[in-house]
Amino acid sequence: MYPAGLPIGPGWTATKDSRPVTFPFDGTLVADAPVGTPELARRALDEAVGVAREVADLPSRTRRTLLNNVSLAIRANQEEFEQLLVTETGKPLVDCRVEVARTIVTWEAAAEEVSRLHGETVPLDLLPSGDGLVGFWTRKPIGVVVGIAGFNYPLLLASHKIAPAIAAGCPVVCKPAPQTPLATLWLVHLVREAAAELGAPAAMVQLVTGDAEVGSSLVTDRRIGAVSFTGSAAVGHRIARDAAPTKTLLELGSNAALVVAEDADVDAAADAVLRGGFYASGQACISVQRVLVVESVVEDFTERLLARLDEVTVGDPREETTRVSALIDERSTERVINWVDKAISAGARLVGGGMDGPVIRPTVLLDVPDGVDCWDEEIFGPVVCVRTVSDVDTAFDQVNASRYGLHASVFSTSLKTAFRALDRLDVGGVVVNEVPGFRSDTMPYGGVKDSGVGREGPRFAVEELTVTRMAVLRP
Repeated sequence: MYPAGLPIGPGWTATKDSRPVTFPFDGTLVADAPVGTPELARRALDEAVGVAREVADLPSRTRRTLLNNVSLAIRANQEEFEQLLVTETGKPLVDCRVEVARTIVTWEAAAEEVSRLHGETVPLDLLPSGDGLVGFWTRKPIGVVVGIAGFNYPLLLASHKIAPAIAAGCPVVCKPAPQTPLATLWLVHLVREAAAELGAPAAMVQLVTGDAEVGSSLVTDRRIGAVSFTGSAAVGHRIARDAAPTKTLLELGSNAALVVAEDADVDAAADAVLRGGFYASGQACISVQRVLVVESVVEDFTERLLARLDEVTVGDPREETTRVSALIDERSTERVINWVDKAISAGARLVGGGMDGPVIRPTVLLDVPDGVDCWDEEIFGPVVCVRTVSDVDTAFDQVNASRYGLHASVFSTSLKTAFRALDRLDVGGVVVNEVPGFRSDTMPYGGVKDSGVGREGPRFAVEELTVTRMAVLRP
């Protein structure tokens, strides 16, 4: 599938240590993965800096062809990637299929953005001092990019770091989550093979695994141009502090809300919570976590939601019908259970829940108060919290009361309510009559407040990873 060791420099480097990657559902060994060190991280940065000029000078046609060829290579190995993702993440097969399909779109879209990297002329003669001058600006690569991805969508998240960096003309050093390095290692191998076929340097894309010390070695190096990170708010904030003044793009967590207005299609809203609250076993930053239902329809909505809760199939993620399976590790499972117990102690009412072997069953908490982690923080598990509100405006206020602001959705048949949501909700994306977890990989994606800074999506990431260079000429 790919060589042993880590892809550093022009070849693959052996590591002293390895770490077992285990199948979260039953703990069986998937593979032993190489473990990097701070020394290897610094070496990867040395290599990236060494090829930065060569990568920046690659013709647009080469970068576009490279990106398209990687897309084709992923497509040719689509089923194998899906199966690998199931075993290393424990995510249901249906969600892994979505991940690979979205990954292919991401690489194709990044290829299209290469031809859109251009600047504009500037009218310098708006002041007399500019008479006779010609002005225009272009976009130049920001330099070496460090991309750090989370465990829940390792292939897709790494692609959102690597593909835009290549499109922008930047070398990239990727660090996957320690629990899920395998699909990303294979991806980087395919990228480097595609680069070699076009005469581009292999060191334009490298990968280092390891712990927080390895990550710190990468983000604190003053030679890099940008850090692109996807993960928890706490880690993202630390990276921003450590990396300063280097540019940081942070795609962080959330506790996504879904508002059910008095005129909503209640069946559609209940269906959206079932689809949007439990996909990827709840391990998605824009999965439905908080549901705010206007009082006049809360009884109808809750009845319909709870009547269908058993439709969410629990079990082995390799099965076609499974929708919820084991979380990434036991520590995550214990944390989610602890948060649910604390919410119940604080007055919330539990519906569903419990364990099915290693799997937390789909869980609904009713009347969850403020001040508990299940409502205030990102639970990252198959748990949905439902709260009754007096009206839509109160719902919007409670959505905005969170320290997070990634995506939110509102269900309503009223255009007035839809546009009020677009105007009032303090989030990066407002979704009307669909799950807040909807994401097209070509749209600008990112949050406000503690949900991050900057935007992903190839077009927007390429803009983030380039800088303007102004030209002023007196002919």
